[in-house]
Amino acid sequence: MSDQDETAEKFLELIRKAKRGKFKIYIGMSAGVGKSFRMLQEAHALLKNGVDVKIGFIETHNRLETHALLEGLPVIPRRTLFYKGKQLEEMDVRAIVNAHPEVVIVDELAHSNIDGSINEKRWQDVAEILNAGISVISAVNIQHIESLNEEIEKITGVEIKERVPDSVLRMADEVVNIDLTADELIVRLKEGKIYDKAKVETALGNFFKSDKILQLRELALKEVASQVERKIENEVPRSSALKPERFLACISSNHETAKRIIRKTARLASYYNSSWMLLYVQLPDEDADHIPLATQRHLINNFKLATELGGEVINVKSHSIAGAIVKTAEEKGITTICIGKPHLRLWKIIMSTAVFNQLLTKLSASDIDIIILS
Repeated sequence: MSDQDETAEKFLELIRKAKRGKFKIYIGMSAGVGKSFRMLQEAHALLKNGVDVKIGFIETHNRLETHALLEGLPVIPRRTLFYKGKQLEEMDVRAIVNAHPEVVIVDELAHSNIDGSINEKRWQDVAEILNAGISVISAVNIQHIESLNEEIEKITGVEIKERVPDSVLRMADEVVNIDLTADELIVRLKEGKIYDKAKVETALGNFFKSDKILQLRELALKEVASQVERKIENEVPRSSALKPERFLACISSNHETAKRIIRKTARLASYYNSSWMLLYVQLPDEDADHIPLATQRHLINNFKLATELGGEVINVKSHSIAGAIVKTAEEKGITTICIGKPHLRLWKIIMSTAVFNQLLTKLSASDIDIIILS
């Protein structure tokens, strides 16, 4: 039996264990590492083993090796629609659910659907397909993971607009890294296996630099490693003597780097396979009549981001931020409080009050840690 057949058999075992569809994600450090190629290889292996597998959506980017693998695989036709005067194609979720294959291949997990679609994002389409009892094999690049957004932008210099909440990765039954060395990826690029040769020089001068590729590769490897660790923790009973980690991210209405704190706390919680919460303490002068609309919008967006990343949002009205943090931490069984650097308003408020000493004393007695995030 070949490696691909063994992989297909393993995934087939997962499929038959539950009524809800099983979910497998291939993660890569960048375009061109071979995610779509690997998915199509697995589709052929599953088909060979008698599994009803169909292509829901695949993007070959006109790569000859990948496109050739489509031959012999049943494809569910895409739906065609017009948007801003152009004829476009999208994955047909209704047709997939109605056809009800055992497994469906869905590429480009981070894709944003055309306005007017049932779901805004393709990962939401995938959730719908899974809930219909259909197993899904999909793929995403590491730069599209929500909690890594700022880190990716620092590495690449590019803001990634299409992002996938970390909770989608937690839905997965299997997460597999498609790994290449930086040199191998650059060779593929130069051979025209990723982009047209006319675009190669531009790509080499921008995204496909060795240092950037190495950093993205490290993030991809770490992400898959943390997913494996989480799976082990879920399947191996935790000792009852161990207190589960629980994180609390604290922001204020004037918090310029709130998104960074939210994402970093979500990453910590993800690493420890634990729950986390976002705390916003609303002071008396911060009701809707006193704070600007722009600030209110930022708060709402931060709450939405936290929810998308799997956090529980807590909004408390109090005269004392520090006091509210202590009370919330005790009530919610928090093990670690995450706050921003000392120059932030939240820290200044805590430092300027006598409650800070109480905070340290109580946290020490409760074995609660404080992490100051950059």
